[in-house]
Amino acid sequence: MFTELNLPTYSFRIEQQHGKRFIFDEIRKKTVVLTPEEWVRQNFIKYLIDCKKFPASLMAIETGLKINQNQFRADLLVYNRSGSPLVLVEFKAPSVKVTQQAFDQIARYNMTFQVPYLIVSNGLNHYCCMVNPEKQTYAFLKEIPLFSQL
Repeated sequence: MFTELNLPTYSFRIEQQHGKRFIFDEIRKKTVVLTPEEWVRQNFIKYLIDCKKFPASLMAIETGLKINQNQFRADLLVYNRSGSPLVLVEFKAPSVKVTQQAFDQIARYNMTFQVPYLIVSNGLNHYCCMVNPEKQTYAFLKEIPLFSQL
């Protein structure tokens, strides 16, 4: 029915309305259209909460930002306990390869948010890097750290 992802299996509230499938988003507290990218987002958020102990209360979905007078939305922004942006996540559908273009996109978004951690995932492949804005460097991590390690 849905693409099997490289993540633990979770159960969701999915319903059919007017010929479209919807999934209940626990962060936004509403049902949203179930696209392949949304499937990745919902599974990855559960993974961050259940396995990496990220607090759901510190997550924001589709946070708006402006780049050169154009409006964009960050797929997921996670804040630290002080309310500062900590992790920026970009999701792609499982059929979309994670390419340099995805990293360029999240790097552009990070010019606004200035977070120390970036994650890109298509549900099959997950990449996490730590950014050092002072040195203008980044390093890929072997795995996504626990929230308490960030």
